[in-house]
Amino acid sequence: MSDAFDYFRAYAVRALCNARSMPKGRMKHLQLVVGRIYNLLKKEAAYGPNIQHLDDFRAAQKLESSLDRRSSDHSGGRLTPAAPQSSDREAG
Repeated sequence: MSDAFDYFRAYAVRALCNARSMPKGRMKHLQLVVGRIYNLLKKEAAYGPNIQHLDDFRAAQKLESSLDRRSSDHSGGRLTPAAPQSSDREAG
């Protein structure tokens, strides 16, 4: 996976699978929204390289991580898979 399309697709699949496993409610709806954002970013990345979508990607990651924290607080200790973190940052 060397290309942004593949990365966004992987994030979208993971987010949507995570949403499917959640019970009905606000958290599931928000997780589905995150999956849709990743899918839109995937489609945008398919047309050509641009770095303008990185801010949207970071905002979606931030929302998803806050959802993960909230769901672990309300799930009674249920473990959720952690998103892979990158230590290097892109210059923008």
